[in-house]
Amino acid sequence: MKAVSGDRQRRALGPFLARCLGVIAIAVCVAALAPAPAAAKYATLVMDAESGRVLYSVNADTRNYPASLTKMMTLYMVFRALDEGRWSLDEHLPISARAARQPASKLGLARGRTVSVRDAIYALVTKSANDVATAIAEAMAGGDRNFARMMTAEARKLGMSRTTFRNSSGLPHSRQMSTARDMATLARALLTRYPHYYHYFATRHFTFDGVTHKNHNDLLSTYDGTDGLKTGYIRASGFNLVASAKRGDYRIIGVVFGGRSPRARNRHMVRILDKGFRLLGETGTARADAQGGKDVERLATAPATSPAANNPRRKTPRPGWGVQVGAYFTHAPAYAAARKAVARAPGYLEDGTIAVVPLKRKKGRTVFRARILDITKKEAYRACRVLKRRKMHCMELRMRPTQVAAARG
Repeated sequence: MKAVSGDRQRRALGPFLARCLGVIAIAVCVAALAPAPAAAKYATLVMDAESGRVLYSVNADTRNYPASLTKMMTLYMVFRALDEGRWSLDEHLPISARAARQPASKLGLARGRTVSVRDAIYALVTKSANDVATAIAEAMAGGDRNFARMMTAEARKLGMSRTTFRNSSGLPHSRQMSTARDMATLARALLTRYPHYYHYFATRHFTFDGVTHKNHNDLLSTYDGTDGLKTGYIRASGFNLVASAKRGDYRIIGVVFGGRSPRARNRHMVRILDKGFRLLGETGTARADAQGGKDVERLATAPATSPAANNPRRKTPRPGWGVQVGAYFTHAPAYAAARKAVARAPGYLEDGTIAVVPLKRKKGRTVFRARILDITKKEAYRACRVLKRRKMHCMELRMRPTQVAAARG
Protein backbone atom coordinates (compact mmCIF):
# COMPACT_ATOMS: atom_id res chain seq x y z
CA MET A 1 0.00 0.00 0.00
CA LYS A 2 1.32 3.36 -0.95
CA ALA A 3 1.72 6.01 1.71
CA VAL A 4 -0.55 8.99 1.32
CA SER A 5 1.40 12.20 0.87
CA GLY A 6 1.19 15.07 3.36
CA ASP A 7 -0.68 17.27 0.87
CA ARG A 8 -3.21 14.54 0.10
CA GLN A 9 -3.72 13.93 3.86
CA ARG A 10 -4.39 17.62 4.46
CA ARG A 11 -6.82 17.74 1.52
CA ALA A 12 -8.61 14.63 2.78
CA LEU A 13 -8.86 15.95 6.33
CA GLY A 14 -9.90 19.46 5.27
CA PRO A 15 -13.71 18.86 5.04
CA PHE A 16 -13.63 16.80 8.23
CA LEU A 17 -11.78 19.50 10.16
CA ALA A 18 -14.11 22.15 8.81
CA ARG A 19 -17.12 20.18 10.04
CA CYS A 20 -15.48 19.68 13.45
CA LEU A 21 -14.60 23.35 13.76
CA GLY A 22 -18.16 24.27 12.78
CA VAL A 23 -19.59 22.01 15.49
CA ILE A 24 -17.18 23.45 18.06
CA ALA A 25 -18.04 27.00 17.06
CA ILE A 26 -21.76 26.30 17.41
CA ALA A 27 -21.19 24.72 20.83
CA VAL A 28 -19.15 27.71 21.97
CA CYS A 29 -21.82 30.12 20.75
CA VAL A 30 -24.58 28.16 22.44
CA ALA A 31 -22.59 28.11 25.67
CA ALA A 32 -21.97 31.85 25.43
CA LEU A 33 -25.62 32.63 24.78
CA ALA A 34 -26.98 30.29 27.46
CA PRO A 35 -28.04 32.10 30.61
CA ALA A 36 -25.54 31.81 33.42
CA PRO A 37 -26.79 30.09 36.55
CA ALA A 38 -28.16 32.65 38.97
CA ALA A 39 -25.94 33.37 41.94
CA ALA A 40 -27.49 33.25 45.37
CA LYS A 41 -28.22 36.74 46.69
CA TYR A 42 -27.74 37.70 50.30
CA ALA A 43 -30.80 39.04 52.14
CA THR A 44 -31.78 39.21 55.78
CA LEU A 45 -34.65 40.52 57.87
CA VAL A 46 -35.83 40.57 61.48
CA MET A 47 -39.49 41.15 62.33
CA ASP A 48 -41.40 41.70 65.56
CA ALA A 49 -43.92 38.85 65.34
CA GLU A 50 -46.56 40.65 67.40
CA SER A 51 -46.75 43.88 65.42
CA GLY A 52 -45.27 42.82 62.08
CA ARG A 53 -42.81 45.72 62.30
CA VAL A 54 -39.51 45.12 60.52
CA LEU A 55 -36.70 45.78 62.97
CA TYR A 56 -33.72 45.34 60.66
CA SER A 57 -33.21 44.27 57.07
CA VAL A 58 -30.79 44.15 54.17
CA ASN A 59 -32.08 43.47 50.63
CA ALA A 60 -35.49 42.63 52.11
CA ASP A 61 -37.29 42.95 48.75
CA THR A 62 -34.67 41.30 46.54
CA ARG A 63 -36.24 38.32 44.77
CA ASN A 64 -34.44 35.04 45.50
CA TYR A 65 -35.07 31.33 45.14
CA PRO A 66 -36.87 30.17 48.30
CA ALA A 67 -35.88 26.50 47.90
CA SER A 68 -37.58 24.43 50.61
CA LEU A 69 -38.88 27.52 52.39
CA THR A 70 -41.63 26.92 49.82
CA LYS A 71 -42.90 24.12 52.05
CA MET A 72 -44.00 26.73 54.59
CA MET A 73 -46.72 27.70 52.13
CA THR A 74 -47.47 24.04 51.37
CA LEU A 75 -48.02 23.53 55.11
CA TYR A 76 -50.12 26.71 55.28
CA MET A 77 -52.41 25.18 52.64
CA VAL A 78 -52.60 21.92 54.62
CA PHE A 79 -53.48 23.76 57.84
CA ARG A 80 -56.21 25.69 56.04
CA ALA A 81 -57.67 22.45 54.63
CA LEU A 82 -57.67 20.95 58.14
CA ASP A 83 -59.42 23.97 59.67
CA GLU A 84 -62.01 24.03 56.90
CA GLY A 85 -62.79 20.34 57.45
CA ARG A 86 -61.71 19.27 53.96
CA TRP A 87 -58.93 17.10 55.39
CA SER A 88 -58.29 15.33 58.69
CA LEU A 89 -54.98 14.43 60.34
CA ASP A 90 -55.75 10.71 59.98
CA GLU A 91 -56.66 10.94 56.29
CA HIS A 92 -54.20 9.13 53.98
CA LEU A 93 -52.70 10.63 50.83
CA PRO A 94 -51.72 8.34 47.91
CA ILE A 95 -48.19 8.29 46.52
CA SER A 96 -48.18 8.48 42.71
CA ALA A 97 -45.38 7.42 40.38
CA ARG A 98 -44.48 11.10 39.94
CA ALA A 99 -44.33 11.68 43.67
CA ALA A 100 -42.16 8.61 44.14
CA ARG A 101 -39.73 9.87 41.47
CA GLN A 102 -39.01 13.18 43.22
CA PRO A 103 -35.34 13.71 44.07
CA ALA A 104 -33.99 13.84 47.59
CA SER A 105 -34.60 14.95 50.19
CA LYS A 106 -37.54 12.54 50.54
CA LEU A 107 -39.00 9.72 52.61
CA GLY A 108 -38.51 7.30 49.72
CA LEU A 109 -42.15 6.19 49.48
CA ALA A 110 -42.95 3.77 46.68
CA ARG A 111 -45.78 4.21 44.20
CA GLY A 112 -49.05 2.90 45.60
CA ARG A 113 -48.22 3.60 49.23
CA THR A 114 -50.03 6.17 51.33
CA VAL A 115 -49.03 8.62 54.04
CA SER A 116 -51.29 10.17 56.67
CA VAL A 117 -51.73 13.93 56.72
CA ARG A 118 -50.22 13.98 60.22
CA ASP A 119 -47.08 12.16 59.04
CA ALA A 120 -46.97 14.34 55.93
CA ILE A 121 -46.75 17.43 58.15
CA TYR A 122 -43.94 15.91 60.20
CA ALA A 123 -42.13 14.82 57.02
CA LEU A 124 -42.18 18.34 55.57
CA VAL A 125 -41.09 20.00 58.80
CA THR A 126 -38.19 17.65 59.60
CA LYS A 127 -37.06 15.76 56.50
CA SER A 128 -38.29 18.40 54.00
CA ALA A 129 -39.59 15.48 51.95
CA ASN A 130 -40.16 16.33 48.29
CA ASP A 131 -42.16 13.16 47.57
CA VAL A 132 -44.61 14.07 50.33
CA ALA A 133 -44.92 17.67 49.08
CA THR A 134 -45.86 16.37 45.63
CA ALA A 135 -48.40 13.96 47.15
CA ILE A 136 -50.03 16.89 48.97
CA ALA A 137 -50.22 18.94 45.76
CA GLU A 138 -51.77 16.05 43.85
CA ALA A 139 -54.31 15.27 46.56
CA MET A 140 -55.39 18.89 46.98
CA ALA A 141 -55.22 20.25 43.43
CA GLY A 142 -54.51 17.38 41.04
CA GLY A 143 -50.86 18.31 40.59
CA ASP A 144 -48.10 20.79 41.23
CA ARG A 145 -49.16 23.28 38.56
CA ASN A 146 -52.64 23.89 39.93
CA PHE A 147 -51.42 23.71 43.51
CA ALA A 148 -48.74 26.33 42.80
CA ARG A 149 -51.41 28.65 41.39
CA MET A 150 -53.40 28.21 44.60
CA MET A 151 -50.28 28.89 46.67
CA THR A 152 -49.49 32.06 44.73
CA ALA A 153 -53.06 33.31 45.05
CA GLU A 154 -52.96 32.74 48.80
CA ALA A 155 -49.60 34.51 48.98
CA ARG A 156 -51.15 37.59 47.33
CA LYS A 157 -53.94 37.60 49.93
CA LEU A 158 -51.30 37.65 52.67
CA GLY A 159 -49.53 40.60 51.05
CA MET A 160 -46.63 38.59 49.61
CA SER A 161 -46.52 40.73 46.49
CA ARG A 162 -43.13 39.60 45.18
CA THR A 163 -43.60 35.84 45.58
CA THR A 164 -44.47 33.37 42.81
CA PHE A 165 -44.70 29.61 43.32
CA ARG A 166 -44.28 27.03 40.60
CA ASN A 167 -44.22 23.83 42.66
CA SER A 168 -44.99 22.58 46.17
CA SER A 169 -41.49 21.51 47.16
CA GLY A 170 -39.07 24.31 46.28
CA LEU A 171 -37.13 22.19 43.80
CA PRO A 172 -35.39 24.35 41.17
CA HIS A 173 -37.63 26.40 38.90
CA SER A 174 -36.46 29.62 37.28
CA ARG A 175 -39.71 31.44 38.06
CA GLN A 176 -40.19 30.30 41.65
CA MET A 177 -39.13 33.40 43.57
CA SER A 178 -39.70 35.12 46.89
CA THR A 179 -38.15 37.71 49.22
CA ALA A 180 -37.04 37.93 52.82
CA ARG A 181 -39.95 40.27 53.61
CA ASP A 182 -42.49 37.94 52.02
CA MET A 183 -41.16 34.89 53.86
CA ALA A 184 -41.33 36.76 57.17
CA THR A 185 -44.92 37.68 56.31
CA LEU A 186 -45.71 34.01 55.69
CA ALA A 187 -44.06 32.94 58.95
CA ARG A 188 -46.11 35.50 60.86
CA ALA A 189 -49.30 34.28 59.15
CA LEU A 190 -48.52 30.71 60.25
CA LEU A 191 -48.01 31.94 63.81
CA THR A 192 -51.12 34.11 64.01
CA ARG A 193 -53.62 32.18 61.89
CA TYR A 194 -52.70 28.63 62.81
CA PRO A 195 -51.19 28.75 66.32
CA HIS A 196 -52.79 25.37 67.09
CA TYR A 197 -50.61 23.74 64.41
CA TYR A 198 -47.47 25.78 64.97
CA HIS A 199 -46.10 23.24 67.48
CA TYR A 200 -45.25 20.94 64.56
CA PHE A 201 -42.41 23.29 63.57
CA ALA A 202 -40.66 22.61 66.89
CA THR A 203 -40.37 18.86 66.13
CA ARG A 204 -36.73 17.82 66.43
CA HIS A 205 -37.07 14.18 65.33
CA PHE A 206 -39.67 12.22 63.35
CA THR A 207 -39.73 8.42 63.03
CA PHE A 208 -41.36 6.80 60.00
CA ASP A 209 -41.10 3.14 58.95
CA GLY A 210 -38.51 2.62 61.68
CA VAL A 211 -36.24 5.40 60.39
CA THR A 212 -35.71 8.53 62.49
CA HIS A 213 -35.30 11.81 60.63
CA LYS A 214 -33.66 14.80 62.31
CA ASN A 215 -34.96 18.32 61.76
CA HIS A 216 -32.59 20.32 59.54
CA ASN A 217 -33.12 23.41 61.71
CA ASP A 218 -30.26 23.10 64.20
CA LEU A 219 -31.27 26.29 66.02
CA LEU A 220 -34.04 24.31 67.70
CA SER A 221 -31.38 22.82 69.95
CA THR A 222 -28.69 25.53 69.89
CA TYR A 223 -30.52 28.87 70.28
CA ASP A 224 -32.65 29.47 73.35
CA GLY A 225 -36.32 30.09 72.55
CA THR A 226 -36.30 28.83 68.93
CA ASP A 227 -39.42 26.81 68.06
CA GLY A 228 -39.56 26.88 64.22
CA LEU A 229 -39.73 27.28 61.22
CA LYS A 230 -37.88 25.98 58.07
CA THR A 231 -34.58 25.57 56.25
CA GLY A 232 -34.04 25.54 52.48
CA TYR A 233 -31.27 24.87 50.00
CA ILE A 234 -30.72 24.51 46.28
CA ARG A 235 -27.50 25.45 44.52
CA ALA A 236 -28.99 28.64 43.07
CA SER A 237 -30.34 29.83 46.42
CA GLY A 238 -27.57 29.13 48.86
CA PHE A 239 -28.55 28.15 52.39
CA ASN A 240 -31.81 29.76 53.52
CA LEU A 241 -33.51 29.80 56.90
CA VAL A 242 -36.65 31.24 58.45
CA ALA A 243 -36.59 31.00 62.25
CA SER A 244 -38.74 32.22 65.09
CA ALA A 245 -37.76 32.51 68.74
CA LYS A 246 -39.62 33.60 71.86
CA ARG A 247 -38.11 35.02 75.05
CA GLY A 248 -40.30 36.43 77.77
CA ASP A 249 -42.92 38.67 76.20
CA TYR A 250 -41.02 39.00 72.92
CA ARG A 251 -41.23 36.87 69.80
CA ILE A 252 -39.25 37.66 66.67
CA ILE A 253 -38.96 36.18 63.19
CA GLY A 254 -35.64 36.05 61.36
CA VAL A 255 -34.98 35.37 57.67
CA VAL A 256 -31.65 34.64 55.98
CA PHE A 257 -31.25 34.06 52.23
CA GLY A 258 -28.03 33.07 50.48
CA GLY A 259 -25.91 31.64 53.32
CA ARG A 260 -22.56 30.22 52.21
CA SER A 261 -22.95 27.08 54.36
CA PRO A 262 -25.37 25.75 56.99
CA ARG A 263 -22.97 26.80 59.73
CA ALA A 264 -22.46 30.33 58.35
CA ARG A 265 -26.22 30.72 57.86
CA ASN A 266 -26.94 29.59 61.43
CA ARG A 267 -24.28 31.90 62.90
CA HIS A 268 -25.76 34.82 61.03
CA MET A 269 -29.28 33.94 62.14
CA VAL A 270 -28.11 33.92 65.78
CA ARG A 271 -26.62 37.39 65.30
CA ILE A 272 -29.74 38.93 63.79
CA LEU A 273 -32.03 37.29 66.36
CA ASP A 274 -29.83 38.70 69.12
CA LYS A 275 -30.06 42.07 67.40
CA GLY A 276 -33.85 41.83 67.25
CA PHE A 277 -34.16 41.00 70.94
CA ARG A 278 -31.86 43.91 71.79
CA LEU A 279 -34.05 46.31 69.87
CA LEU A 280 -37.29 45.05 71.41
CA GLY A 281 -35.71 45.36 74.84
CA GLU A 282 -34.87 49.03 74.41
CA THR A 283 -36.78 51.55 76.48
CA GLY A 284 -36.65 54.12 73.70
CA THR A 285 -38.02 54.00 70.17
CA ALA A 286 -35.62 53.27 67.35
CA ARG A 287 -35.58 55.79 64.56
CA ALA A 288 -36.94 54.35 61.34
CA ASP A 289 -35.72 55.09 57.89
CA ALA A 290 -37.37 58.00 56.11
CA GLN A 291 -38.57 55.84 53.23
CA GLY A 292 -41.55 54.45 55.13
CA GLY A 293 -40.29 53.32 58.51
CA LYS A 294 -39.76 49.69 57.60
CA ASP A 295 -36.12 49.35 58.66
CA VAL A 296 -34.39 50.60 61.76
CA GLU A 297 -31.62 53.09 61.22
CA ARG A 298 -29.75 52.32 64.39
CA LEU A 299 -29.70 49.48 66.87
CA ALA A 300 -28.52 50.52 70.32
CA THR A 301 -27.06 48.24 72.95
CA ALA A 302 -29.75 46.56 75.07
CA PRO A 303 -30.22 47.83 78.61
CA ALA A 304 -29.57 45.53 81.53
CA THR A 305 -33.30 44.85 81.94
CA SER A 306 -33.81 43.46 78.44
CA PRO A 307 -34.14 39.73 77.62
CA ALA A 308 -30.92 39.94 75.59
CA ALA A 309 -29.00 41.14 78.63
CA ASN A 310 -29.82 37.88 80.41
CA ASN A 311 -28.97 35.76 77.39
CA PRO A 312 -25.87 33.64 78.13
CA ARG A 313 -25.06 33.56 74.40
CA ARG A 314 -25.10 37.33 74.05
CA LYS A 315 -21.80 38.73 72.83
CA THR A 316 -19.83 41.33 74.73
CA PRO A 317 -19.97 44.83 73.20
CA ARG A 318 -17.89 45.16 70.05
CA PRO A 319 -14.76 47.32 69.84
CA GLY A 320 -15.41 50.90 68.78
CA TRP A 321 -14.54 50.71 65.10
CA GLY A 322 -16.59 51.67 62.10
CA VAL A 323 -16.45 52.86 58.50
CA GLN A 324 -17.68 56.01 56.80
CA VAL A 325 -18.97 55.60 53.26
CA GLY A 326 -19.84 59.17 52.33
CA ALA A 327 -21.17 62.55 53.45
CA TYR A 328 -24.34 64.13 52.03
CA PHE A 329 -26.38 67.30 52.38
CA THR A 330 -29.56 65.40 53.31
CA HIS A 331 -30.34 62.40 55.48
CA ALA A 332 -31.93 60.07 52.90
CA PRO A 333 -28.95 59.57 50.52
CA ALA A 334 -26.63 59.09 53.50
CA TYR A 335 -28.82 56.33 54.85
CA ALA A 336 -29.11 54.78 51.38
CA ALA A 337 -25.31 54.80 51.00
CA ALA A 338 -24.89 53.02 54.33
CA ARG A 339 -27.45 50.39 53.37
CA LYS A 340 -25.73 49.92 50.00
CA ALA A 341 -22.38 49.41 51.72
CA VAL A 342 -23.83 46.74 54.02
CA ALA A 343 -25.33 44.95 51.02
CA ARG A 344 -22.01 45.02 49.13
CA ALA A 345 -19.84 43.84 52.03
CA PRO A 346 -22.24 41.85 54.22
CA GLY A 347 -19.55 39.52 55.51
CA TYR A 348 -17.90 42.43 57.34
CA LEU A 349 -20.73 44.94 57.91
CA GLU A 350 -23.92 42.94 58.44
CA ASP A 351 -23.43 42.85 62.23
CA GLY A 352 -22.75 46.56 62.48
CA THR A 353 -25.04 49.47 63.29
CA ILE A 354 -26.07 51.98 60.65
CA ALA A 355 -25.75 55.56 61.90
CA VAL A 356 -26.30 58.78 59.98
CA VAL A 357 -24.29 61.37 61.90
CA PRO A 358 -24.95 65.09 61.25
CA LEU A 359 -22.09 67.60 61.30
CA LYS A 360 -22.78 71.34 61.30
CA ARG A 361 -20.16 73.24 59.34
CA LYS A 362 -18.89 76.75 60.04
CA LYS A 363 -21.09 78.36 57.40
CA GLY A 364 -24.18 76.81 58.95
CA ARG A 365 -24.59 73.99 56.39
CA THR A 366 -25.14 70.52 57.87
CA VAL A 367 -23.72 67.41 56.25
CA PHE A 368 -24.87 63.90 57.07
CA ARG A 369 -22.14 61.29 57.37
CA ALA A 370 -23.04 57.72 56.42
CA ARG A 371 -21.46 55.29 58.86
CA ILE A 372 -21.59 51.67 59.94
CA LEU A 373 -20.43 51.32 63.56
CA ASP A 374 -19.90 48.58 66.16
CA ILE A 375 -17.52 46.47 64.08
CA THR A 376 -13.98 45.29 64.71
CA LYS A 377 -10.82 46.85 63.31
CA LYS A 378 -10.28 43.86 61.01
CA GLU A 379 -13.86 44.11 59.71
CA ALA A 380 -13.47 47.84 59.09
CA TYR A 381 -10.29 47.49 57.03
CA ARG A 382 -11.51 44.47 55.09
CA ALA A 383 -14.87 46.11 54.39
CA CYS A 384 -13.14 49.19 52.98
CA ARG A 385 -10.96 46.98 50.82
CA VAL A 386 -14.06 45.34 49.34
CA LEU A 387 -15.97 48.60 48.89
CA LYS A 388 -13.07 50.40 47.23
CA ARG A 389 -12.74 47.54 44.75
CA ARG A 390 -16.40 48.17 43.96
CA LYS A 391 -15.79 51.89 43.40
CA MET A 392 -17.36 53.02 46.67
CA HIS A 393 -15.87 55.57 49.02
CA CYS A 394 -14.82 54.09 52.37
CA MET A 395 -12.81 55.33 55.33
CA GLU A 396 -11.96 53.34 58.46
CA LEU A 397 -12.90 54.98 61.76
CA ARG A 398 -11.71 54.36 65.28
CA MET A 399 -14.44 55.76 67.48
CA ARG A 400 -13.81 57.12 70.95
CA PRO A 401 -16.51 56.22 73.52
CA THR A 402 -17.87 59.77 73.45
CA GLN A 403 -18.12 59.63 69.65
CA VAL A 404 -19.97 56.29 69.76
CA ALA A 405 -22.41 57.65 72.32
CA ALA A 406 -22.99 60.77 70.23
CA ALA A 407 -23.54 58.71 67.08
CA ARG A 408 -26.14 56.61 68.84
CA GLY A 409 -27.91 59.68 70.17
